[in-house]
Amino acid sequence: MDSLLSFIEKEGAQRVDLQDVRLEPCEKDGVLPNGFYCTTNQPTAIRVNAEWIPIERMEMDCGIAYEDGKAFTIPMCRARVGQMIVVGHEGIRVDVPRRAGPSGSFEFMSSAISSEKPKTLMVEEVANRIRDVKSRGRKVLLVGGPAIVHAGAGEAVEEMIRDEWIEVLFAGNAFALHDIEYAFYGTALGVSLEKGTPAPHGHEHHLRAVNEIRRIGSIAEAVRQGVLTKGIMRQCVLKGVPYVLCGSIRDDGPLPEVITDALDAQDAMREQLPDVGLAIMVATTLHSVATGNLLPAEVGVVCVDINPAVCTKLADRGTQQAIGIITDAALFMKELADVLRA
Repeated sequence: MDSLLSFIEKEGAQRVDLQDVRLEPCEKDGVLPNGFYCTTNQPTAIRVNAEWIPIERMEMDCGIAYEDGKAFTIPMCRARVGQMIVVGHEGIRVDVPRRAGPSGSFEFMSSAISSEKPKTLMVEEVANRIRDVKSRGRKVLLVGGPAIVHAGAGEAVEEMIRDEWIEVLFAGNAFALHDIEYAFYGTALGVSLEKGTPAPHGHEHHLRAVNEIRRIGSIAEAVRQGVLTKGIMRQCVLKGVPYVLCGSIRDDGPLPEVITDALDAQDAMREQLPDVGLAIMVATTLHSVATGNLLPAEVGVVCVDINPAVCTKLADRGTQQAIGIITDAALFMKELADVLRA
């Protein structure tokens, strides 16, 4: 038996000690007890009074709090005095999900990230996964960067939101702002998306766009007043698709709905994640990594970027379920919209 256990541990498994978990109270707001258990994004349970309790809201890089018979992840900054926190490694069970097999999507994509994979087949597999997620009553999250708009794929995303393929949006100020700039002026960063050339005084367009939305009061109000007549953000308002716009130190304006406190932005993102079954991350490094850090391992992730390093960073920071597709953001989104429409 000892030799069998040694072999199992050598293969990466851990013994589960059949003893209860240790709990200690927080002594200061925003500070976890010394020796607190650091979570992964894998399904986890703790043993309390000889009973295994699954952890709710599974998320990496958090502590585990236990209250009223329930256990849940808690970010360090949200810990409060008196909360009971799991300490040490005793009484903790981590279940590593199996990767999708022949009956699941992405089987042919199971090798390392590569720019040489057949893009058309990969887009079709992503579309199949979207359909599967939707059929199970789960939602598809788009984590989008401004390159989607700059490269001319805004209308494809607008169509997917209108047709209810995308039901949650995470982005930054620039994504929403350049979508609105295009709706107002036909430009993104001052460049005409029809002609591909700089527009006269185009460098002013994004500033005038954000100023107009701030004058009106919100993106939603601009839609209601008939000022914002097209674009991704308008379609989100019309379809009731929740969006979380997270601020940056370099933001212009920003738009009224942009959350400029990073911790508040994280909490707003967490609120939208419970029903998400698939996250598609396109052309945005920081938002992709940030979202990946909040997702449990059982949520599928597709990372699309022209730079292979973005997909590698996402996986290296713990989102190991991510599938990397190395291609142009606009070409991917347009082809995905075509496949879903068909």
